[in-house]
Amino acid sequence: MPTPTARTKRVLAATVLLLALAACGNPRPAERGAVPEKAAALPVVPKRAAAPAGLPGMPPLLKADDVYAADRPGRLSPVVKDFPSRIYVPNTNSNTVSVIDPATYKVVETIRVGNQPQHVVPSWDMKTLWVNNNRGHTLTPIDPATGVAGKPVEVHDPYNLYFTPNGKYAIVMASLDRELVFRDPHTMERRKTVPVSCYGVNHADFSADGRYFVVSCEFSGELLKVDTEKMEVIGQQKLPFEGAMPQDVKISPDGKTFYIADMMAHGMWVLDGEKFTTPQLLPTGKGTHGLYVSRDSREMYISNRGEGTVSVFDFAQNRLTKKWRLPNGGSPDMGGVSADGKVLWLSGRYDSEVYAIDTTTGRQLARIPVGGGPHGLAVYPQPGRYSLGHTGIFR
Repeated sequence: MPTPTARTKRVLAATVLLLALAACGNPRPAERGAVPEKAAALPVVPKRAAAPAGLPGMPPLLKADDVYAADRPGRLSPVVKDFPSRIYVPNTNSNTVSVIDPATYKVVETIRVGNQPQHVVPSWDMKTLWVNNNRGHTLTPIDPATGVAGKPVEVHDPYNLYFTPNGKYAIVMASLDRELVFRDPHTMERRKTVPVSCYGVNHADFSADGRYFVVSCEFSGELLKVDTEKMEVIGQQKLPFEGAMPQDVKISPDGKTFYIADMMAHGMWVLDGEKFTTPQLLPTGKGTHGLYVSRDSREMYISNRGEGTVSVFDFAQNRLTKKWRLPNGGSPDMGGVSADGKVLWLSGRYDSEVYAIDTTTGRQLARIPVGGGPHGLAVYPQPGRYSLGHTGIFR
């Protein structure tokens, strides 16, 4: 290639300089305030509503429209996948926990615990099962890997137990003390006590973003709305039914609706949690008590303790679609769904027995004798990333 001459170099340099000056000295029409004659229109992109910020530290939902998306069949966390499959049944009148092998429908162990055990509650990190010894004023830890009970921890009036969605606190439902007690989730040391004016705080569930939870007060027929982070009651209402006795609380998969079982109104209340306006009653059956969502988030199983039945509610259809009757009656109370979603397990509160029910057909698979007054049984392990408490609310 021939070497450029000096004159060629000078011409090239001048050309570059003129181009640079043209670029710097002549602003684009838009910069001068002018509009090009044939400017291309930009497509209008609608703004997407930002999802509300969740409770600080709470794991984000897997799906914005399904709070139970982590609870699909067999989707066991690495924390629990090697735990033996068992049904833990607190016998309130016998001060024991019956342990059932679901493969054989047999009681394989009976664990002595404190006075009046009410519920068996999985911890937020899912590593421990806590037995709520209500009148014994203790929590008995059980290692679900071995089934061995540990040293009881002193906790006053632990009727029920929940955990904030970020795992920061355990919340003891101190029913007779009329308190919500926020505690360290591991040591159970008291962090804040929230006195309440209603009677019989017992069950709860959290909003989709975890920022508040709804609590049932069974003895005064009231509901509370509690700010999770501030640990303060921000709403309270009396249910519009004389003698109302609200029990279990469960949120819909889309996070828009709370359902509250009522054993005296014989149905469940349908509540807008955000507005916290007066709920509507949906009759289901006598003595409505427990609420359990199916593994596919399509249905909810509703135990009607006073008539020995289970009603099935379809979320998409927004109506009851089936009712299953236990042969020879019974008193179906609290429980949970098997890890594969095929079996609903419920305690028979007044009959010293446990029921295993096929979730496809409603057929009773087994009726297993246990101790006296079986109550809040826990099916364990279950799918999910963390536990919100009670007999197993997983997200």
